[in-house]
Amino acid sequence: MKTFMLIATLLVAPMLQAQNAREIIQKAEEAIKGKTQHGIFEMRVVTPDYTRKMKMESWWVGNEKALIVIKSPRKEAGNKTLKIKNEMWNYLKNTETTIKIPPSMMLQSWNGSDFTNDDLVRESNLNKDYFQEVEGEEELEGVLCWKIQLTPRPEAPVVWGKLYYWVRKSDFLPARVDYLDEKGVLVRSLIFTDVKTIRGRKIPTRWIMKNHLKPGRYTEFTLLDVEFDIKISDRIFSFRELERGD
Repeated sequence: MKTFMLIATLLVAPMLQAQNAREIIQKAEEAIKGKTQHGIFEMRVVTPDYTRKMKMESWWVGNEKALIVIKSPRKEAGNKTLKIKNEMWNYLKNTETTIKIPPSMMLQSWNGSDFTNDDLVRESNLNKDYFQEVEGEEELEGVLCWKIQLTPRPEAPVVWGKLYYWVRKSDFLPARVDYLDEKGVLVRSLIFTDVKTIRGRKIPTRWIMKNHLKPGRYTEFTLLDVEFDIKISDRIFSFRELERGD
């Protein structure tokens, strides 16, 4: 009987751990995204040669639909990005043209940042595209976190060889995500800081994507205002809205 119980424990433990890892990541993702989201944010691209700043407004429905509108600087104000499932379009106000982003351009920089077009399209497919395992616990910035390892499923259309995802144990907020290539080289890190309460919701308000292949380069998002789980009309995610002059 003891032998049977031992075998059962050995078989069930990895399944429970995988389930717990999925639940932890799902809670972390839901904490910063909600079912719907409308926000105002600032993006700052920092390089050794220059710093570029943009203010934007965005509407999201889960990871299925999104519209992002540049509000400033004036030269780029009115440019927009529309995402519907795994497809993406850019609207350029100055030329009044709409460009569909082809698969060959998905890994290119989004608006000159350290985020790619692919990040916007596939950012919430972690549970579907990766095997997950709680590797242990680790303290980041004085906060105890779960450290979760994600390895791609064989059929998953992903570009990363492995991810490490840290989630704060105290409130299930994401703390950091490391992106490694197929050779195990750390390419970039997404760091979540400045946890504040906005409109009654506790969230990290600064997201920093650090580029490890280009020293001194990173992209910082600062959330200025955000509201979650609100009603958003489907009209927002139409081509008519995309090409409407503001």
